[in-house]
Amino acid sequence: MAKLWNLPALLVCENNYYGMGTSVQRSSANTEFYTRGDKIPGILMDGLNVFAVREGMRAAKEWSLKNGPLFIEVSTYRYHGHSMSDPGISYRSRDEINEYRQTKDCIERVKGMLLENGFSTEAELKKLEKEIK
Repeated sequence: MAKLWNLPALLVCENNYYGMGTSVQRSSANTEFYTRGDKIPGILMDGLNVFAVREGMRAAKEWSLKNGPLFIEVSTYRYHGHSMSDPGISYRSRDEINEYRQTKDCIERVKGMLLENGFSTEAELKKLEKEIK
């Protein structure tokens, strides 16, 4: 209906690469979900980059208001199991999880950007983190 009526709709798929115990590579013939919208165009966003998501959603909204529905796949990662009965390590390694934490964690990326660009100091971030916990 969204395409039939050319509605300004943003259809979002959060892809954390794993279903309940199965990777998307084992359960989907086409893992590029943003390409599966038939007549609805799609884009892929880095869901682990808060600025990419903010700007991507801003652009997607503008595009959709003029052109109709848009399918958005937001690529992210899930550190823990899917539920209480899913330990999350039977279908992936601890090394993989640690790799994501060390190289792609969205909070660590933002902290790095804030420090690198002089928007915050290490002491300010530690104080904020302590307040949050």
